Amino acid sequence: MIAIFDPQPDFVQFLKDRLPEELGKRRGFSQPEQLLDALAEDEGTKVVIIGEAPDKVSQLRLLKKVIKTDPTLRVIILPKQGKVSESVRLIRAGAFDYLLRNSEGMDRLVVSIERALEDRKVKTELKRIKSEHQKKGSFSGLIGKSKTFQQAIDLAKKVSPTTTSVLLLGETGTGKEMFARAIHNFSPRADQPFVAINCSAIGRELLESEMFGHKKGAFTGARADKKGLFEMADGGTIFLDEIGEMDGDLQAKLLRVLEYGEFYKVGSPKPQQVDVRVIAATNRHLEKAVDEGDFRSDLFFRLSVFQIKLPSLNDRPEDIQDLAKHFLKMFNSKTGRDIKGFSSSYMKALRNHYWKGNIRELKNTVERSVILCEEDKISTETLPFNFADHDTEGNHRRNSFSLADMEALHIQNVLRHTNGNKSEAARLLDIGLATLYRKIKAYDLEE
Repeated sequence: MIAIFDPQPDFVQFLKDRLPEELGKRRGFSQPEQLLDALAEDEGTKVVIIGEAPDKVSQLRLLKKVIKTDPTLRVIILPKQGKVSESVRLIRAGAFDYLLRNSEGMDRLVVSIERALEDRKVKTELKRIKSEHQKKGSFSGLIGKSKTFQQAIDLAKKVSPTTTSVLLLGETGTGKEMFARAIHNFSPRADQPFVAINCSAIGRELLESEMFGHKKGAFTGARADKKGLFEMADGGTIFLDEIGEMDGDLQAKLLRVLEYGEFYKVGSPKPQQVDVRVIAATNRHLEKAVDEGDFRSDLFFRLSVFQIKLPSLNDRPEDIQDLAKHFLKMFNSKTGRDIKGFSSSYMKALRNHYWKGNIRELKNTVERSVILCEEDKISTETLPFNFADHDTEGNHRRNSFSLADMEALHIQNVLRHTNGNKSEAARLLDIGLATLYRKIKAYDLEE
């Protein structure tokens, strides 16, 4: 459909009669509100013609409102009189063409509409192809066929098209940021910014400024206004890694963004609106942190509407070989090497290893091996110096049913659960701290 706007109904009717029927259905409007309401309700409009500016509303302002209803619309400006400066300003603001309402301009109008229709068709098709390509490739970088990993991917695909906040749970190195990026790329926001920040890597005062920005003079060293990451991510997605480490005051400010879509820059009394999808991640037990008063319950419930648990690499050993091959291909490309694969003993060592650092540790191990490899296949000689000894013990423990070995495995799992906090581990195991240290030494569980 072609929408025609001008404050003079007679001119609107003149254009409706003049334009060939082959261009499509034509509708006329003499009030800005009528035009904007029709555009909001009718998705079939492709071209909008704006004649003279209506009372108290400039052509530029109306143009911006029209484009806001649908960025794919092609807008042609058709004033009685015009200036070069005005035409430049309108074209920069998004107008497709600017024609004066004289004999030359009216003669060019049909051609301009045809060009606008073709331009919209081509760009819409390119956007569709790009979107399909992004969706197909969004999760292709997440390697793994194991049931638990595929379940996580299925959940991510289901939540991606929505605006729902997502909470990713999993140990360090399980690929939480890659999952967040995949969710973003599979969503309608794929063409908008994806911004990531590690909440544990920045101090409280600096983190607030990084997240929300600040006004000039807000604190010592604030020599100019600064955009925050939420402002930079407007329309897109922000990924808050290690959300469990965020300060309590900042948690309250984040909750305001989630509930009302607004935040305050540091040093500013005025709220600022923002449209951002939040994906958060943590390796902490947030429910426990809530019980202990370290994390706000209202923020936890707001973030955890949709949780996805990422399995550790130790919980999906069947994926190790595919991941190793993926990393080998990556580092072959980076280093210009042509290493063909892995020896059977090397792959066996990878499968038997206990991966404290998960996928990140595996990636680093393969990178080291590529650097050290002098043959066409990677052998166990390229593994870290303590890798074999550790694997022998770890493999023995996993394949033995002796009481001592089962105890060692249980202690190891509890230490993983507490992120290495030995006092908490001793409490959970119901043994003394000195006893725990003695068993750690006896079973060689130190990192």
